[in-house]
Amino acid sequence: MKKLIECVPNFSEGLDMAIIQQITAAIEAVDGVTLLDVDPGKATNRTVVTFVGEPDAVVEGAFQGILMASKLIDMSKHSGEHARMGATDVCPFIPVANISLEETAQYAIKLGERVGNETNVPVYLYGAAQKEKYRNDLSIIRSGEYEGFFNKIKEPKWKPDFGKAEMNAFSGATVIGARDFLIAYNVNLNSTSTRIANRIAFDVREAGRVQRTGNPYSGPIAKDENGETIRIPGACKAVKAVGWFIEEYGVAQISANLTNYHITPVHTFFDEVEKSAIERGVRVTGSELVGLVPLKAMLDAGKHYLTKQGRSLGISEREIIHIAVKSLGLDELGPFDPDKKIVEYALKRAEDTRLVDMTCTNFANETASESMAPGGGSIAAYVGSLGASLSSMVANLGANKRGWEDRIEEFSNWAVKAQAIKDKLLFYVDEDTRSFNGIIDAIRMPKDTEEEKAIRSKSIDAASVYATEVPKQVMETAFKAYECLEAMITKGNKSSVTDAGVGVLCVDLAIQGAGMNVLVNAKDLSDKSVGDAFKTAALNLMVQSNNESARLRALVLEALNN
Repeated sequence: MKKLIECVPNFSEGLDMAIIQQITAAIEAVDGVTLLDVDPGKATNRTVVTFVGEPDAVVEGAFQGILMASKLIDMSKHSGEHARMGATDVCPFIPVANISLEETAQYAIKLGERVGNETNVPVYLYGAAQKEKYRNDLSIIRSGEYEGFFNKIKEPKWKPDFGKAEMNAFSGATVIGARDFLIAYNVNLNSTSTRIANRIAFDVREAGRVQRTGNPYSGPIAKDENGETIRIPGACKAVKAVGWFIEEYGVAQISANLTNYHITPVHTFFDEVEKSAIERGVRVTGSELVGLVPLKAMLDAGKHYLTKQGRSLGISEREIIHIAVKSLGLDELGPFDPDKKIVEYALKRAEDTRLVDMTCTNFANETASESMAPGGGSIAAYVGSLGASLSSMVANLGANKRGWEDRIEEFSNWAVKAQAIKDKLLFYVDEDTRSFNGIIDAIRMPKDTEEEKAIRSKSIDAASVYATEVPKQVMETAFKAYECLEAMITKGNKSSVTDAGVGVLCVDLAIQGAGMNVLVNAKDLSDKSVGDAFKTAALNLMVQSNNESARLRALVLEALNN
């Protein structure tokens, strides 16, 4: 399985697009690197770049980006709202797939050593790549910023991990490390006051604010019996935040890093900022994400606000994301494109187009072409997904029916169950085609030697078993939709009973069609006992589906006659 690392370097240039493009071009030129996002900020004079790839490719891409930035960005002339210490201010590696944070840290160290040896940029390690606890926090390392590092770098305690202990006046120093996913998130206020924004930031960030005696804002700092400063913790753990004014937008913002969105989700932070803002006489008008955000964070936010609105959760991912975007005001300062801003969607865009991402017309045309795939298996899975979709639709109509307010949770649960079935069947639309292509790839393997023939034969067998397993899974998944459909026929809105009836027909068609694929693929398996087991399972499920479909169709006709 392919190991994937994400890299999110922050470059200290957000105004000159020619410089930004030269840096991103150097990164993109590396084979195996996929550029996902480029997010320049004028007020911060900083650009956040996101790219992904296998570890060695990411190390090379990051090096080329750092090298180009060190040649083009003159830090002696840089200014901006964001703290910074170098042309490439920070370059974190984040594990994405099939790699641990510890392994990812080793690649960050590898990059740091190369930058230190091959450029004049001093390198500091942070996060999981840094062994010394006193210097593994980015904000502590960067304290003093570019201007202060000319003296700081000479202190024995702050000797760079790699490179000379001498500040590079042109390109500064850089911090390279490994961390878990961090969400850079700003909340907008209907105020221009940095002071108010900072007070709100102190209310919500984990570090909170220092406690004072007398005046809470200007009184003497309170100390404990050991002489240590007493702090009042903020509302949100795993959050760092400051307040600032963004001239580009003409508003003050709470600028935050959510270092663990599982501990403090985006919507929780937004709500806490809103609560503090209201208490201080200002309003939250929207928010913005800098860089990319995980799909789960958006879905959790959408479901949170749907629940607050007393609405069904059994709607599509896209609808849930739409609710999240509107509730958080993510489109206030500019369009929010989920396909570009959500990590999983951006990765899909970088891959070949999936069948399920096609329009209905293009899917039909692709099926009608001379290619053998997509074929009956993919169509069976798709038709089954439509059956589950109709079940979800009837459930959502029930959840929103006037007079049925006390049944929202009941229908929402049915809709959520149907959506899960639909999503799994949509996965099998492409998986059926991939499994067929796997057989073709195995058949095309070399067969010149006895060893090659044996490997080829084993690969064909394995691919054929999987190509039989996929339609079997389609059958079993689609059959689960009958329970949802029966509930909608008997308990749902009677005016939609025919929609549930069509769903029943779709599910039966999917099961019968997928069953045919199981039977035809099973007969060619070299292990006859395995093939016979597939055939028996498929035939039994086809009979069960035929009986269940007939029973539910009778219930629909009975409802129509009554």
